[in-house]
This record gives sequence, structure tokens and C-alpha cells, in this order.
Amino acid sequence: MSFNIREAVLSLERHASEQGWDQPVRMYALVPTADLLEREPHLAGVLGIRGDASPEDLTPVEQEPLPADVPLEETLGRIMWPEAVAGCALVMERLVVKGSDETLDPPDRGDTGAWAKDQPGSEEIRLVAGVLRDGTRYSALRMRSYDAEDQVLNGEDLVPGLTSALALTFEED
Repeated sequence: MSFNIREAVLSLERHASEQGWDQPVRMYALVPTADLLEREPHLAGVLGIRGDASPEDLTPVEQEPLPADVPLEETLGRIMWPEAVAGCALVMERLVVKGSDETLDPPDRGDTGAWAKDQPGSEEIRLVAGVLRDGTRYSALRMRSYDAEDQVLNGEDLVPGLTSALALTFEED
């Protein structure tokens, strides 16, 4: 089965955009819409679906909030998905500092986020990364300074480290 991961990721990006900036990290299970409606037919109206769902459509199901006091990598390492889940997606905001030839030296103590925000060329971004069980990946990236629908970068390999970490949530030990 070939699922439309691209549309699921871009839909989540639009949803996150409607929520505004400064949102917490959010995790979603990506469930085949047709399977979901077969188990829960009353959701068709909630999802705005008339008639049969396309077999490649995915419905994002938001998960419980991730623990704020545990590093993201550690949290992802503990996640295992049931068979009904075809993929997963993560929405997160980060502050990036554009590279230079100089090594950036954050302070030993204090708020490194505030320090990074004050660096020349720093940029707030929102990432949406999704993966399927078969390894298919797709991501979207929006910069706060270019916060417009037609300025969203998207593609299969935008954030390979994050999509690789998400893919590991589908591997069995």
C-alpha cells in the first residue's frame, strides 16, 4: 500500500501554522483513513469525509504530550507503535543559527536559547517530519521570518536526522 505521506505532512504543517508560533512539540500517529473509518464510522463527519476514503489517505492522530523534562532522542527511543499505525509525524519548533567560519561558543551557564536568539543570523523555524513503516519520509520547514503558505520548504530529505530517529520508532528490538 502506498500512502500519501506528503499530503499528511503538509496538512500537519498547515494545522500547526493555524495554531501560531511558540507551540510545544507534538507527536502524531498516521493512521490509514479508510481503516479508521471502518473502525469508527462516526468520524467521517468529524473529518469532513463524504463517501469512501481514498486508500492512500492518512489521518494524523495527536498523541499525548511528550515529556518536557526528557530529551527528545530519549523519548523517541521509547516509542513503539501498534500495527494499525502506518506512520508517525513530529511537529517542533527550533532556533537555528546560520553557520559561519567561526565556531560559536555558547555560555557555560545560563539560557543558551536566549544566547542563540541574540546571535546574528538566528532564525526560528517549524519542522514537520513524517515517516512511514516502509521508510518513506517527507518533511516541511517554515521560517518565522518568511511565515507564508508559499514559503514552506518541503521535500523527502530536509531533516534526515529527525526522520531517521522517527523511523527507529518502527523498528522492533
